[in-house]
Amino acid sequence: MCKSFDVIVIGMGAMGSATCLELARRGCRVLGLEQFSIPNNLGSSHGESRIIRLNYYENPDYVPLLRRTYEGWDRLEAESGEKLHFKTGGLYMGEESCDFIQGTLISSRVHDLPHETWSREEVIKRYPQFNPPQSYMGIWESNAGFVLPEAAISAMTRLALNLGASVHGHEPVLGWDAQEGRVTVRTEQATYEAGQVIITSGAWAGQVLGEMGVKLEVTRQVLAWLWPKRPELFGPDRFPIWAIDDPNGFFFYGFPMQSGRVGLKVARHFYGPPISPDTIDRTPSEADKREIRDAIKQYLPDGDGDILSMGVCMYTNTPDAHFIIDRHPRHQEVLMATGFSGHGFKFAPVIGEIMADLALEGETKHPIDFLRLGRFDET
Repeated sequence: MCKSFDVIVIGMGAMGSATCLELARRGCRVLGLEQFSIPNNLGSSHGESRIIRLNYYENPDYVPLLRRTYEGWDRLEAESGEKLHFKTGGLYMGEESCDFIQGTLISSRVHDLPHETWSREEVIKRYPQFNPPQSYMGIWESNAGFVLPEAAISAMTRLALNLGASVHGHEPVLGWDAQEGRVTVRTEQATYEAGQVIITSGAWAGQVLGEMGVKLEVTRQVLAWLWPKRPELFGPDRFPIWAIDDPNGFFFYGFPMQSGRVGLKVARHFYGPPISPDTIDRTPSEADKREIRDAIKQYLPDGDGDILSMGVCMYTNTPDAHFIIDRHPRHQEVLMATGFSGHGFKFAPVIGEIMADLALEGETKHPIDFLRLGRFDET
């Protein structure tokens, strides 16, 4: 017997759990399907911390969505009774002419966002933990901080369940068929039917979506936690979230130490060679360790210390590194939210609202035209 729902959500990471919660809030009969545990460390929504910021260098068009997502995190904390969002301030460093710094300044000016520009000397005076190159400057954003990914997914899923949603872990989707205003979804356990399906399956989105005219590339990303030489300098009361441009075409970023995991978290933001999410090498290599250690020695010398743990996650990259939020080009009953490219987690609450709008109302008031699939037809 085919079980029927209003909407089925495939993938219960950050975007899927937020979407299920918002649909459940609106009284929708929703089913969330996840191939692994909820939460898990096999995709992109893990690692104990994710940066959240308003002064968005990637594109100023994201800022209205960010304003709403800040409100969403406040609402989630209030409803769940959990502390999920921590404001530490954020420090961004680089050459004044680099894309990272210029993009941040453009977003700040376009949206009149609070920020301060610091000389290298001012950066070191305020935060002597850093050792930026002589020609670098800094931008300080007081509204920046981090959110807790695993705790957030757990909270969103729990709230959705309490509101009547059905959520199944360890139930991979084998396939789906859309016709005559209905979608059938097949798993090893059952067959389900819904008026619409929302695909938020992260690194597996390309496989689940099938042909949509745009290639999604998945890349391997490495995270590390080190024990600093001077750990007293790196608690959240003395150290912000941070990112520093590297002359080699990427940047390093990190967080203050927190109680959820021992050590100082550092990672590199860089789109590496394409990989398959099914065959990714999850074992950190000596080259991975050396890359992190070299960066810490150069930019954060008091943070240099023994590596305690490492992890591997994945980016799902679109050709222009911006999200795709739209309907499937060949199936109007199928919606997608994908390509979050290493900077999407913070948007989860507003993405949930957008996907619920599109599924239940056919449109959204949120400004997402710059994220539509059709933009690639213009290039």
